[in-house]
Order: sequence, then structure tokens, then C-alpha cells
Amino acid sequence: MKTWTKEELYKPLEETSVEEFIQLKTKVDACTWRQTFHIQPITGLLNDPNGFSYFNGEYNLFYQWFPLGPVHGLKHWYHVKSKDLVHWENVGLGLKPEYDYENYGVYSGSAIEKDGQLHILYTGNHRDKNWQRKPMQALAKMNKQGIITKLEKPVIDSVPQGYTEHFRDPKVWEENGTYYAVIGAQRENLSGTVVLYSSKDMTDWTFEGEIQTDYTDFGYMWECPDYFELDKKGLLLFSPQGIPAQNGRYQNIYQMGYLLGSPLDMKEKRLEHGEFQELDFGFDFYAAQTTLDEKGRRILIGWMGLPEIDYPTDVSGWAHCLSLPRELRVIDGKLYQTPVEELNDLRRNQEDFAGLVNGIQEITSAKTFEVEGEFTNIQAQSVGLKLRAGNGEELVFKYDVENQQLILDRSKAGVEFAQEFGDTRSISYKKEKLKFRIFVDTSSVEIFINDGEYTMSSRFFSTNTQDKIQVFSENGSANVVLRKWDIHK
Repeated sequence: MKTWTKEELYKPLEETSVEEFIQLKTKVDACTWRQTFHIQPITGLLNDPNGFSYFNGEYNLFYQWFPLGPVHGLKHWYHVKSKDLVHWENVGLGLKPEYDYENYGVYSGSAIEKDGQLHILYTGNHRDKNWQRKPMQALAKMNKQGIITKLEKPVIDSVPQGYTEHFRDPKVWEENGTYYAVIGAQRENLSGTVVLYSSKDMTDWTFEGEIQTDYTDFGYMWECPDYFELDKKGLLLFSPQGIPAQNGRYQNIYQMGYLLGSPLDMKEKRLEHGEFQELDFGFDFYAAQTTLDEKGRRILIGWMGLPEIDYPTDVSGWAHCLSLPRELRVIDGKLYQTPVEELNDLRRNQEDFAGLVNGIQEITSAKTFEVEGEFTNIQAQSVGLKLRAGNGEELVFKYDVENQQLILDRSKAGVEFAQEFGDTRSISYKKEKLKFRIFVDTSSVEIFINDGEYTMSSRFFSTNTQDKIQVFSENGSANVVLRKWDIHK
């Protein structure tokens, strides 16, 4: 892998020649792991979804972007939009570092419609000559023609007393004529938290204080917070860093999860809530952001990647993608995630299978597809599917009935990476049947279990010659019903 110098990491995009960018784009496009129906970077590195919003009859979404390679360099925002959450148009560069308050990157943020314009609140990453960071929160506005203008000065120019330079990722919403924003923060005692600001006009902001939760010492930084109310419940999503793995939980380098409880008490800044719950149980999911759309749905999109992990696509000049959009619901004290119904438009060439499985049985073959089904009358030690199987490779999703666990195993799914964090992920599961819906793209899988009660999202990098779909049972039998569609845009 290339070793990047500081000058290369923070080189302004406009100093890159057209020839240099075309050469990089050609290299990226030649990669056999490019996705077919997921948002991915045109070049370089994609990370956090930003500014996710419904505005001017379209879904607008930006992603954190370092254009020149698969590393965390000078961050920009790249803009994509869609009318249906399925077919996304690459609009182009959304935000770039221009002012002193963002001289070392346009960091994460959110957006909301106000006065006929999309108001974008984000973190400007400023560093002085001694490399000391001073994060500031800035405001930009996008009109209906897609033209974005920034305020010349930040709207929040300092960090409140008691917090460190790790202070970023504002998520904004409106309530009863007042705008609120939660910001991820680190206390001076190096513990993570979320703080609250308010404003009447999105320009003059007042620090309201810290959101009080039961988690006073839970990791060293809470990134990408998102607060909203759903089904009369209050939800705080965030990505805590520094949580050690314990009893099969928190297996990734950094986690993504939520607190669910009563609506936030604005007067006391208190969230009454239950236990922190992981949002996704796969290998690669982080920094998710939500929006409320014109149909009243709460839609979530996450980053299918993690910081500080090398991915096999790095050698081809790009890294990461975003998850499929998911509709959120609260059911029995849990946040359920289901693929938005518009994704059904991608289905082609339906195939059905139903029968008794006892051993391994090949059903069909496909590389980019959706499969949904159910295992019932399980009289076996385990049951499951082998995806993109063949020539010694397979991505395995199974229900270990004996040990009451759902398992995603990518140990034989192709190129090995991030092995220091293990090759399997698991969920405690104690049910008599298994219902699932799975989306497989060129180099990713997203699994929705029991109508979205659990999800497992992961990248994998097969040799791209494997395409078999198999069902199996071990030491016994089960009934299975499957329906599979090819996915083509």
C-alpha cells in the first residue's frame, strides 16, 4: 500500500490535474468489486452519510469524501440525489474546504429545509500551524437549483467549557418553531457524550447543555448522533468509540447503536431510556443518519465501512459504500429496520423453491440478487444458506439451533481482511423458525431477519467467479421456502 504524505493527504482538489483524476477514475472503474445497486464513491474514500433530507421533491444525500485515494485525507462532501431512494444520480462536489474555519476538512453534518432552501449544518475542521484542532460548526444553504452558498463565519465558533477538541457531527431537527441540534462530544475526562443546542433561525445557536443519559462512562467519543421521535418514543442513535468487546457483543473496532425510551425532556435535557442496543450485527456498519420523508417514514442509511480498517479495494483507489435505505419502526421496545418498498423495483427473473432440505442443496446461481425465505419445522443442528459459493469460497448465514445463535461467517468468502476482529458475527436467537430477506451486491451483503428485528451488514470480496446459492441443514432436516430475484439497475 502507498504511504501518503501530509502534503498529499491535504492537497486541495483543484490542484489535481484533469489527467491525474482521469487516471484514478479509470483505475477505480476497472475494479471487479464495484457495486451495482449501492451508493459508492466515484473515486477515493467514502465514509459518513451526511445531509440526508427530502427537499424539492427529491431525496438529497451527501457523503464524506476524500477524492484522491482510499484514505482519510482532506474531507469534502459529494452530492447524490434520487426521486425513489433506488436510482441515485451523481450530482457532483457538494461542499469543499474554502474558509479558514474548515481549512483541514468539511466534516459531517445534517440538513433541514427552511424558507425554501436546504440549510446544511456541518463541522468545519480547523487546524492551526501547530496542528492544534479547533472544530467549528458552519452553515451552508442550497437553493432549489442546487446552488450551495456558505456563511463566511461559523455559527458555533467554539467548544463549550468541559469538552475537548473532539466535538463534531451536528444533527438538526425542528420542533415547535425552534431548531435543535445534537453534537457528538468528548468530555475533558475523555468520556463520550452528546450535547444539545437550540436556535430560532439556524444562525444564532445557544448551548443548552449535555443530554443526560445513564451512560456516563461508555467509550471515549460518541460520533454521529441523531435524535428523533418515532411511534411516540425518543431515540438517540450514536456511534461510541472505545467500547471493549464483551460476551459476544461489540465485536467491531467501533460500534453503532441506539438508546430507546421516552421523548427527550427538553427542560431537563434528560433521556429516560433502556439498554444501549446495537443497530446492526454485521462486520461493517457505522455512522448511520436518518431523515423524515414526505410519506412520514423515518428512513436510515449507514456507512458500510469502519475507520482504521484496510479494505481489499484500497489497491484500486477506492473504499466503502453506503447501505440500502431502511424504514424504521419501533416494535416491542426494539428498533426494526426494513428495506424501503421502492427497492422491489430492482427485482428481475423471479425463481421459487420450496421443499425439505437435508444436507446441502444447490438452488440457483446469481451474483447480485435478493433472496427471501423461511426455515420452519427445524429438526436439525443448524440450517442456513451459502451465498456466492463455489471453488472453495462461500459466504455463510446460518441458524445454529443447538447453541441458539444466528451466525454470519465470511472466513471463506474470498479475500481475507480485518481478521484481527474475527471472521464471524453472531446474534443470540431463540425462535422455532427463521425468516430472512437478503440483498447481495458485488461486494456486500445486507441481511434482514424476522421482518427487520435484526440486521447484519457486511462487505466481502470474493474472486467474482462464484455465484451458487445453496441451502443446507446439518444433522437433520428442515422445511424451507425461498424466493430469489436477480437485481439489475
